[in-house]
Amino acid sequence: YPSEFLMQKITEDNQIPVHLHVSVSLQYVAGLKGNALVEFFHGNVAEVENEELRHLMWSSVLFYKTPNVEVMACVLLSTKAVYFLLDDSFIHADEHQSDFWNKENSDCENSSFHLSCCFVLKLNDLQSVNVGLFDQYFRITGHSADHIVTCLTRDSYNTHAFIQQLMAVLSLLARTPSPEPVDKDFYSEFGSKNTGKWSFLHNYELIHSSRVKFIYPNEEEIGDLAFLVAEKMDGLTNLQSLNILLYVLAFQVNHVEGSAQNTSSLQPKTLILTSSDLFLFDEDYISYPLPEFAKEPPKRDKYQLADGRRIRDLDRVLMGYQTYPQALTFVFDDVQNQDLMQNLTLDHFGE
Repeated sequence: YPSEFLMQKITEDNQIPVHLHVSVSLQYVAGLKGNALVEFFHGNVAEVENEELRHLMWSSVLFYKTPNVEVMACVLLSTKAVYFLLDDSFIHADEHQSDFWNKENSDCENSSFHLSCCFVLKLNDLQSVNVGLFDQYFRITGHSADHIVTCLTRDSYNTHAFIQQLMAVLSLLARTPSPEPVDKDFYSEFGSKNTGKWSFLHNYELIHSSRVKFIYPNEEEIGDLAFLVAEKMDGLTNLQSLNILLYVLAFQVNHVEGSAQNTSSLQPKTLILTSSDLFLFDEDYISYPLPEFAKEPPKRDKYQLADGRRIRDLDRVLMGYQTYPQALTFVFDDVQNQDLMQNLTLDHFGE
């Protein structure tokens, strides 16, 4: 341990997305390769001596208790736990959550070494995994509000790779089996072999052998989204003919004027394209579906319209020359008819 293939794979995955900025401590982690990366995991992160590092992924993450703070993290999956190495700026991001994070070491900013906050979610505490629409993100749920994390991969490949590795690691866990019914008959024996179930009220659930639920969105979630989009349009749209062509988690680029450098801030947005319109939504990725212990609904809706434009008003699309992630600029004509804008004054696409 570890195999050459695993070492090569983890080294290849250890790359920070170029469009996101991280602290010096995480830049140090991203610079590690091969044996150095594995030794760093065992010397600084792992809680148990005999656990194995199986997967590494860089992703933006959200916590249930700080739903408005998206932070970059190096996600390390081992045979015992999921570790989130967080940007150390996150510790100071939300003053109202002082009980959530231990700030004992916050006075070490001037020292010669860099600290990084590490959040640990043990696999034995894992209860369910909710996969978002089109595999753009997934939410890991433990036994309390402190143990709910959403990984905004914005990439179906990364989501799929992590879920596969997580299922493989969970298969190694020894958990006590569920109690069997006292009177066994043919029907109960046959029924117990079903590992998934469809329900029109709930999403598709896959019950893993470790008793962790993997929950995937069903067609009704797309239908609800289409209905919401139709509501934001002129009301003349036939819901039957409305097709959501594209759903993607993206960043809206806001250029910061007056700064010394040509900097830009990235605002997370959900972009939805239909056959007639282009929408930007602010989406709540962490609160839905409601966890079992939630006593009241979230303070905001899952989807909040930020902007919307008609495709027929689109003048041109400018594409950057850089590789992934690709930057697109949508240029719209000035429109006199403001029925779609919902009295919004924000212009996300420039003049």
